Amino acid sequence: MEDILLETETKMQEAIEAMQRRFTNVRAGRANPAILDGIMVSYYGTDTPLKQLATISIPEARQLMIKPFDKSSLSTIEKAIFEANIGLTPNNNGESIILNIPALTEETRREYVKQVKQIAEDCKVSLRNVRQDANNDIKKLEATEDDKKGMSEDVQDLINEYNKKVDVLLKEKEAELLQV
Repeated sequence: MEDILLETETKMQEAIEAMQRRFTNVRAGRANPAILDGIMVSYYGTDTPLKQLATISIPEARQLMIKPFDKSSLSTIEKAIFEANIGLTPNNNGESIILNIPALTEETRREYVKQVKQIAEDCKVSLRNVRQDANNDIKKLEATEDDKKGMSEDVQDLINEYNKKVDVLLKEKEAELLQV
């Protein structure tokens, strides 16, 4: 019985972590190297994550600088960023690539808030699915009805706790996005 609760909590924690990863891809008008995490560069015929090919630094609040370890890969990295369609235009100066992050308009901020709310809602759906799986596992157990009911209440307490975490993280991200 304890295994079901532990597994349920682990799955719920993974759902929260997935939501946080998705949140980092919604930019808040400040430079954040995480927006480049999903970019793969074709390096000598092999798709390689950008962060394995270069150092990524933040020289200014609204700027990312990508300095490749191998200068011959500069144009390939530039092409990969352009094709990733992250809304940023790479500027190649021969040594490194500079990404200037534009200031967000009010309309863009509101659009990002909608995206973040959708991500949070997707997370809550995942949590409900985890709860449903746990409740199905509980029903299959050979235990008394009182034990099953107690475990179902424990699962409900867990989902309530994790829904509150989602709400807190959502409010933090919204505040970050709406901050001028």
